[in-house]
Amino acid sequence: MSLEVRTIDDTDLPDWLRAMRIGFLQPPVVPKEEIEIRRAGMDFERTQGAFDAATGRCVGTFRSFTQRITVPGGASVTTNAVTNVTVAPTHRRRGLLSRMVDRDLRAAKERGDAAATLLSAEYPIYGRYGFGPATWVTEWEVDVAGARLDARYAGPDGGGRIDLVDSAGVREFGPGLHERLRTLRHGVVDRTDRWWRFATGELALHTEASWTEPFHALYRSADGTVEGLLTYTADDVWEAKRSRTTATVRSLIAVSAEAERALWHYLLSVDWVTRVMTGLRAPDDLLPLLLPDPRAARVTTHADHLWLRPLDTPVLLEARTYTGAGSLVLEVDDPAGLAGGRFLLEAGPDGASCVPTTRPAELALGVGELGALVLGDESAVRLAALGRVTEERPGAAERAELLLRTARRPWCPDQF
Repeated sequence: MSLEVRTIDDTDLPDWLRAMRIGFLQPPVVPKEEIEIRRAGMDFERTQGAFDAATGRCVGTFRSFTQRITVPGGASVTTNAVTNVTVAPTHRRRGLLSRMVDRDLRAAKERGDAAATLLSAEYPIYGRYGFGPATWVTEWEVDVAGARLDARYAGPDGGGRIDLVDSAGVREFGPGLHERLRTLRHGVVDRTDRWWRFATGELALHTEASWTEPFHALYRSADGTVEGLLTYTADDVWEAKRSRTTATVRSLIAVSAEAERALWHYLLSVDWVTRVMTGLRAPDDLLPLLLPDPRAARVTTHADHLWLRPLDTPVLLEARTYTGAGSLVLEVDDPAGLAGGRFLLEAGPDGASCVPTTRPAELALGVGELGALVLGDESAVRLAALGRVTEERPGAAERAELLLRTARRPWCPDQF
């Protein structure tokens, strides 16, 4: 079977979208409206298709775009964000994904991207390409009555206030608020104007259900500064004249603990709401510990989220900050030849240096394990116990732990 992998052009787009829909088990008919909306947001030079010469049809899809991700300390690096990855069920196990991944990663390395990122639909797929799970997410289901919040709650303390705003207000205040969040929380990725237009219904794919305006709650501090934004929906369910309404969080971002606490307290105090679904939060979110009874919050999802594949080891390790001081010689194994080598990391609160070295390795690891460690979430000691990193010098894993781990866990609130 003759299979060609190449970048697509405008004339390929309808067939490419049909193939993507098949891969994601969606109806394989592409409305014209969807083609036009997707065309406006695609870079064809970074969009690949696999084509079967016998039929001329697209049987595999792959796309990437430029993204910025915050590393520990508030700086950000440029990454190659991967999305829309499918292979038709009729063309599995023929190396199509490997060919598309390899082309894309080498192009990203040539551009100078520090890493590649993606959200993996299936856990086992991307480790073999050097990706590692760098952030995790947790979702809670909160029984409002069981949480035992103060029923007399009337609003935030300390002079802050919460106001409901419409989508125009979200587009006015949201982007600036999110940019502030990006300087405070590692793992957060940037949001484009197109992202905000989709999030507020200004853009919608034909395949999506008709837009229903959600509720948007804005938190302002005592001096009027916008510090938090909550978007949620409510299903308005009643049984035997008693409310069984569920509020579902679409997004909650905050740049202060006061704003985050106030927005959760607000939502958990909305009349008629008996259950709250929190959406995908950081595993160390303030919930459930801000509840008088934390057992009222039940974990419904706990899973890996953003995966990271290093492309430039020195750039990644020099961009982030380190609370402690120390040095470590890392032997990074990368079969693809993109980010491997032996590197001396010398790091401290004032900055870091990561350079190639001929000194003996102290900690040996695969490039995927480095991807899991670089944002500070995974434990080098745990990976050593699993046999996934090797101590070439006793105590190296513990030193890596002290250098790389962060006080708060990284969090990526978005899907892409």
